[in-house]
Amino acid sequence: MNLFAGLQQRASAGKPITVGLIGAGKFGSMYLSQVRKTAGVHLAAIADLNPARVKDNLVRVGWPVEQMQAADVHSAVAKGTTWVTDDTHAIISAPGIDIIIDATGNPEAGVHHVLLCCEHQKHIVMVNVEADALAGPYLANKAQQAGVVYSLAYGDQPALIAEMVDWARTAGFEVIAAGKGTKYLANYHQSTPATVWDHYGITAEAAALGGMNPQMFNSFLDGTKSAIEMAAVANACQLNAPERGLAFPSCGVDALADVLKPECDGGVLSGRGEVEVVSSLEPDGTAVYRDLRWGVYVTFAADSDYVRRCFSEYGLKTDDSGNYSSMYKPFHLIGLELGVSVASIGIRREPTGAPVAWNADAVCRAKRSLVPGEVLDGEGGYCVYSQLLPANVSVQRNALPIGLADQVAVTKPVAAGDIVTWDDVAIDESKLAVRIRRDMMANVQ
Repeated sequence: MNLFAGLQQRASAGKPITVGLIGAGKFGSMYLSQVRKTAGVHLAAIADLNPARVKDNLVRVGWPVEQMQAADVHSAVAKGTTWVTDDTHAIISAPGIDIIIDATGNPEAGVHHVLLCCEHQKHIVMVNVEADALAGPYLANKAQQAGVVYSLAYGDQPALIAEMVDWARTAGFEVIAAGKGTKYLANYHQSTPATVWDHYGITAEAAALGGMNPQMFNSFLDGTKSAIEMAAVANACQLNAPERGLAFPSCGVDALADVLKPECDGGVLSGRGEVEVVSSLEPDGTAVYRDLRWGVYVTFAADSDYVRRCFSEYGLKTDDSGNYSSMYKPFHLIGLELGVSVASIGIRREPTGAPVAWNADAVCRAKRSLVPGEVLDGEGGYCVYSQLLPANVSVQRNALPIGLADQVAVTKPVAAGDIVTWDDVAIDESKLAVRIRRDMMANVQ
């Protein structure tokens, strides 16, 4: 636990970790609020499609105007100021920047950014979990070959889950399940940007005043974001995806060990070592007692009489057998915690989670009947939601990944609830992300 000491040493030596941020939306803005208060780190450049908005956000989160007056990335690095631009390539290719943070949320852009980082020897923090779910195992392998670090973003739930899994395994426990909480009911899969605010209990007018994007918020509600994030966790932690998809059992923190264990022992899992998301709502819509809506968890096994006694002696909450217990964190702070990833890479050259296998995939299911000529509108939209599947099952079923489902035309009828396949849509095979996915599919075991 010496990251801060390492940052202080970098600050004292006048050699801060230099960072470039791509995308200054909500996640990026939360990081911006913290990075100026972090010793040993210099945010030298920010790239965004709307530089004027970025400067407004900087002022809003407490940056002095003079900090963002750099004329280019080179003067920013030299003078300790910050360059704001719309030129992503200039930031990635610039000498003097150590780490790039991709906070765009665009899967195809994220793939491109990682490969550019490999070319220009930049470590990368992938806030863009959409890109990680689409092609993370491929991208992490390319980064390793290039000698740079590819990392999930601390503060987002996948990296926090990966940290808990690492803790359990390092202590000698077998991980039985790992995942997060969310607000879920079965009918949410059909939610669209037109209905999302009803489920959140706010008006469309209030949401608009708050600058809330209905499609983004809907991706959290309709199950898509859960599938994407659990794909990232399964691939980073070598855990399994349930063959039937995520079950979203209703479960509070006191019942984690009772619910998140194998079916043969009275739980909901088909076996040991799976990812799963728990709902903060009962099936009738009432609130779960002591829910985990914003948090993350891991369940683990004692598997010996001695350790079961230790669980009891030290007050661990277990299932009735005493063999299964859990650890949880009730919140995540997204961009406010991102500095942990930056420090881990800059001080130790270690990721805060990264794909090591292709175990899971986030694929498309139709929210309603789709007809030829319609155009898919991506995650959180009107056409599809995402289901988590084992990667080999996804390949066998020729399932279209959610990361390639934006602005793609439907060519064959798809019934409501069915998986959308590659054969059901017109795919531009020349796109880099498409070619990478085709390569991944060809090499799946």
